[in-house]
Amino acid sequence: MPFFHLVILALVQGITEFLPISSSGHLVLTHHLMGQSTGWDQDLTMDIAVHIGTLLAVLLYFRKDVCGMICGISKNTTSIKNSMAFYIVVASIPVIIAGFLLHLLQPSFVRSIEVMAWCTLIFGIVLWVADRFKPQEKTLDEMSWKHALYIGLAQILALIPGTSRSGITMTAARWFGYTRTEAARFSLFLAIVAISGAGVLGGIDVLKSENTQIGFDILIAIALSFLSALAAIHVLLKWLEKSSFTPFAIYRVILGVVLLFLVYSGQI
Repeated sequence: MPFFHLVILALVQGITEFLPISSSGHLVLTHHLMGQSTGWDQDLTMDIAVHIGTLLAVLLYFRKDVCGMICGISKNTTSIKNSMAFYIVVASIPVIIAGFLLHLLQPSFVRSIEVMAWCTLIFGIVLWVADRFKPQEKTLDEMSWKHALYIGLAQILALIPGTSRSGITMTAARWFGYTRTEAARFSLFLAIVAISGAGVLGGIDVLKSENTQIGFDILIAIALSFLSALAAIHVLLKWLEKSSFTPFAIYRVILGVVLLFLVYSGQI
């Protein structure tokens, strides 16, 4: 992959992974616009590479929370950190199973611009509805295993590009009345497991391919996506302290409508 394309791909992933606008959808669109859509295996492997960079970013940003969860588990305490680790596991099980099955089947339709456009539009509207009409009063201290499970089931939809993993989990959390910042924090915690699982599957593919150039490209992609994701996390959390998800929903609706027009008019 040309270095310029690699930079664009990494920046797109880093900026969009934690925003509720679908990083996978933007990656599909980026591949298409750059003429780099060479098939499921190569596109997906590089997509996973830039996801790893974002994983490192969220681990660094929430290092105190992560250490607290690990220490809570090791000490077998009943603190919120220990409970949060349990909720993260509960919410992650559905997408791990579904993601593994999707990786085995590798259906080509989920990487089409048409599917991405519809998901971008529909789930953008759903995000706005949940954020506009649901109360925001709960914190993660009040989370139950049922809420964690429902949010985890919603996360399965994010396997379809355009849905947005962060978007659908934030939407589900807002639907249950969690504040915007708490919904975002739980979504970011879930990203640790979701991206780790995808990274393992992608790593196995890279080892099987024995392609050293792909391996070198991955290292570059990880570094670039890490830096851009770190900045995106900080900006998102600061924004949600005082503002709503409305700008993201509007962006999704506009992008979805434009893409659908281009698709059905035969321009892409």
